Amino acid sequence: MTGIGGEAGARAARSRALAVLRVRGRALGVALLPAAAEVILLTGGATGQFAGPGWDLARWIVGGFALVVLLAAAGIALVVARARPAETPTVPVPERAAPDLYRLVRDLAERLDVPAPSAIALTPDCDSWLEDRTHPAHGPPPETAPAAQVPGLATVPGDDRATGRAAPAPVLVIGSPFLWWMRVAELRAVLAPVVAGTGPSAQPDIAAARRFVRGLDAAVAVSATSGRCPLTRGVCGGLGWVARLLLRACREHAVLMERGVASAAAERAQAVDYGPRIVAQEQVGLAYAGWDRLLTRVALPAWRMGRWPSRLDAGVVAALTELSRRDRLAEGFTSRLGERPACDLLEEPGVADEAVSLLAARLFHGAPAGPGPQWAPVDWHAYPEEVVDRTWRAEAARLHRVLDALPDRPPAPGGATLARILDHLADPPGVPGRRMPDDDTVPAPAHEDDTAPAHTHEGDDPDPTTERGSALAAGLSAELAREESSVPHGATASGLGRDSASWDDGALPLFPLQPPRTGRELLVAHVTAMVCCAAVDSAGAAPGLDWLDGPTLLLGGKRAADLGPRVLSLIEEGDPGPLRDWLAAAGIRPEKPVRLG
Repeated sequence: MTGIGGEAGARAARSRALAVLRVRGRALGVALLPAAAEVILLTGGATGQFAGPGWDLARWIVGGFALVVLLAAAGIALVVARARPAETPTVPVPERAAPDLYRLVRDLAERLDVPAPSAIALTPDCDSWLEDRTHPAHGPPPETAPAAQVPGLATVPGDDRATGRAAPAPVLVIGSPFLWWMRVAELRAVLAPVVAGTGPSAQPDIAAARRFVRGLDAAVAVSATSGRCPLTRGVCGGLGWVARLLLRACREHAVLMERGVASAAAERAQAVDYGPRIVAQEQVGLAYAGWDRLLTRVALPAWRMGRWPSRLDAGVVAALTELSRRDRLAEGFTSRLGERPACDLLEEPGVADEAVSLLAARLFHGAPAGPGPQWAPVDWHAYPEEVVDRTWRAEAARLHRVLDALPDRPPAPGGATLARILDHLADPPGVPGRRMPDDDTVPAPAHEDDTAPAHTHEGDDPDPTTERGSALAAGLSAELAREESSVPHGATASGLGRDSASWDDGALPLFPLQPPRTGRELLVAHVTAMVCCAAVDSAGAAPGLDWLDGPTLLLGGKRAADLGPRVLSLIEEGDPGPLRDWLAAAGIRPEKPVRLG
């Protein structure tokens, strides 16, 4: 039973649902007003009260207007009822692929005295929610979905074959990092308030109000579809205006309804695993921090090279374990690793991890037209060679191509050497370094590698570079833009066509991790890559992977964490002295040609 707070939240939610339905009723009433007026005129004519040519003309005008309004209202109602609502891209988890997880969720629903979710799906995000997928436009559920497939893009409509109900409960969407980092008891505690939300979802008024709001939202999306003829655009414009008007009328009621639902669900869940849930909330924050760091510093460099790490969730466990080892405040977290992880509730955790990893690449970065050598999975043990070294070589090659293309800059006879880069960026003797602001005004994102840390300066110039560095940075930005524009899009990473995707591929990525890099950031990354290539080729260094900071350079088996400030001195001040001293101390020969590509 819910407490007083939960009952109040449920009552508030139902009250707001009725307010949303009243908006729908008023809209229906407005659409019927001309028809009602025509009925009155026809009745008056039949009884002889409204006789005469003027009344006949009025009947024809009002009747024609009523017919137009009724046809328009029927068309809008049909679009609202049939338009496909927005659906979150997820990875389906059939019951045969995770029977233990389904048992855990159903036992939790039984203890909460609410309907069990109709299905379970995974999302590459640190969040969990219920999603209604009962709309007819979602189509019938798949008859057989092999547990071993890696759909990456598939979604699961709500379906509860076991109970045979006509209106299945919502789908439970679980953040995949929770499954891999949390223990079973912690996952159960975190899911309790989410599963409790299936109770209000079964309330008829709330369910009807949600369907109406989702239908309006889908109708707005339909009206905004481009590529239509002028007549169709006019009709869609009218549809969109009406749908947006109704959305504005019921927006506040819908927001308060959802707040009431959340309040009722939270209150109902108080009776289940309250103590463990407090502890589990700490793990939610930790998982989010580790997942964000893994995506931006480890996965993003791989995606840019056409590789997608196929075990991202396993990687977040390694990252958080490393964080626990480094952070003295997190020493207690390592003792949890002896307990059963929640991913053991899956029959094949590796298969699910691979599917979620591919979906993460699609959502946060986008994908090329299809599978192949330019878009392939990579295991963690191959990451340094397949991603780190290839990234350094590609950036070093791009740096020399741009340098060759600069005016009055002929190709160097000695080949691609670090010394050539140092000589170009160094200010001539006796000439003080002149700082030039970068033309790019996009705020600088977080750096992916501690070998090139963020650097703050006094004054109004956020991206200072020398005059030579500014020209080289502009060339790198233009070259990278040309390369990215040549990458084809429009099909899924698994090779499926547009019709099989659950979103518009032209809008990918849906959730870009970082804004575009500025010219200065590109120059720092490319010069750092050139230094790393020279270190690997002439000093026996090796590419490496740091779980928290991404690609890194290993000198003598140890991470070279002091390279960034020296590269910045060269780029911002034209002073190669600190970098040359660092190269000499590390035994790196800048005059030796490096292998590119």
